[in-house]
Amino acid sequence: MPATPSPTPGPAPAPALAPLRRAPEVAAGATARRSGARRGPADPVKSLMHRHRELCERAVDPLEIAAGLEAHGLTDRTAARYRHRDVFSLAEELYARVPCIVRDPAAPPPPRKGRDTEARAGWTLLTLLPGAACLATTGLLRAGEGVLTGGARDAVTGAGALLVLVGLRFSLRRGPLAAASRPRRAATVCGCWVLAYAMYGDGLLTQVMSGGPDGSRSGDLAPLLGLALAVAPAAWCAHLFSVHARRRLAGSRALEEFGAGVRPVLLGAVALFLCALLVLLPVAGLAHGSGGIPVAATALGFLLFLARLLTVHGFPEAAATGLAAACALEATAPVLVLAGRLPGLGLLARPVDAVVAAGGAGAVPALACGAAALGLLIHAAVALSRASAHVMARAGTK
Repeated sequence: MPATPSPTPGPAPAPALAPLRRAPEVAAGATARRSGARRGPADPVKSLMHRHRELCERAVDPLEIAAGLEAHGLTDRTAARYRHRDVFSLAEELYARVPCIVRDPAAPPPPRKGRDTEARAGWTLLTLLPGAACLATTGLLRAGEGVLTGGARDAVTGAGALLVLVGLRFSLRRGPLAAASRPRRAATVCGCWVLAYAMYGDGLLTQVMSGGPDGSRSGDLAPLLGLALAVAPAAWCAHLFSVHARRRLAGSRALEEFGAGVRPVLLGAVALFLCALLVLLPVAGLAHGSGGIPVAATALGFLLFLARLLTVHGFPEAAATGLAAACALEATAPVLVLAGRLPGLGLLARPVDAVVAAGGAGAVPALACGAAALGLLIHAAVALSRASAHVMARAGTK
């Protein structure tokens, strides 16, 4: 019987491959996607979380996220699309779901009450510098009456004004009047203009209307002294407004609720500062031999306070616009009087003549600064009732 041929040896069969396995998190994600596809639409907060991830990662508390969402146009009504009753509730979920890249467990604790008191004492002393410099200049001029000549008095006045500006610069760099961003250059120029007009504007307008200008005139230091003394009350009114607004923000559960609660706080701070002006400006006038309530200086102080308050809370453009409007109105008055001297253009000077006849030369800056301040107050009532205006301006409340 023939032998059965042995089978030809072939290649060994390949070992069976083990089934591939996904990482647990990938598998869980796939399972979640499949279940989500079966159960309904995707998580609505997830898209918002990815869109504002940088904001959520850098926020130190949910209030910053709420303020950022509000700044991007999200309202309580819009939050309902993300299955939340208000922006604050939505911000709390985003804060919990997004890991923060700046929250450091080893970060130093918040300042103690003693340190906070020291900081307040520090910026309070700085806000007293402009008033002290103006008082020293006024005392030197009063003591040198009959001794200092015209040129010497002008030199002392100029040096005093420079010291006041230096003190004002220091007082605006720390405390409640310190802004996180540098104010617009136009606002600085316009602020110097309205202060210079407060000293020399009434005399210049009077000379122009009487056929001049026909000579030099010394500046009126009474408005500058009163406004310099009012820097400290302005800082404390801004501080009280920021502190009470922050407390209302922490206790509010809706943007509308916060806005309705913070507007009376704003009006209260403004009224408190006006009361301080109505006390300090007449006292400064008595020191220079003038009585009564200087309406123009009061309107100017009101305008400067609102402009700085808006700048501190992140609205420098509005502040610059208000100051520029006051400057334009003050500069228009003497220009119209001079233009009215031209043949056939006498009608241009009649509005200024009517205003001066009714309230004197001081009525022009009073109307200019008062109208600009009223516009800024209306804008502040809207802008400063937003949560973003207070969460983003933390540096000046210590």
